[in-house]
Amino acid sequence: MSTSTRLAVATHVLAALALGRGTAITSDAIARSANTNPAFVRRLLSSLAKAKLTTGQLGQGGGALLARPPENITLLDVYRAVDDPMVFALHHGGPSPRCPIGSNITPILEQELAEATKALERSLSRTTIADVARRITARAGRAAIDRVFGL
Repeated sequence: MSTSTRLAVATHVLAALALGRGTAITSDAIARSANTNPAFVRRLLSSLAKAKLTTGQLGQGGGALLARPPENITLLDVYRAVDDPMVFALHHGGPSPRCPIGSNITPILEQELAEATKALERSLSRTTIADVARRITARAGRAAIDRVFGL
């Protein structure tokens, strides 16, 4: 089973932008911070821009910026912008309808997984990018963060 890092890296991207003091930050700089490929960061920035969470600044000094205050961006917004809304999947081909387990398990799992998805979404909706940025600053210190992006 594969897992996605899109939510984690997109949160990293938005936290970096929130901590950037209004300075446009390049995808290369963000990629170095996240220890990932700049092309992956650019794809995430594209998804985040479509969701109106980021905007781009062209030209010298260009890069990405937050499109709205970090207090108004929740982890749920980020999740919806970059990840598949289906957290869980059922049988790809469907279970055997002739089996008493197979013919009954799908509606049971659908109910349980819907409840789990709602719980995940409730939890993600309670944390903002501003909250994440504050927690990073408390752990790392403002001076260390400023050095990362030459602020």
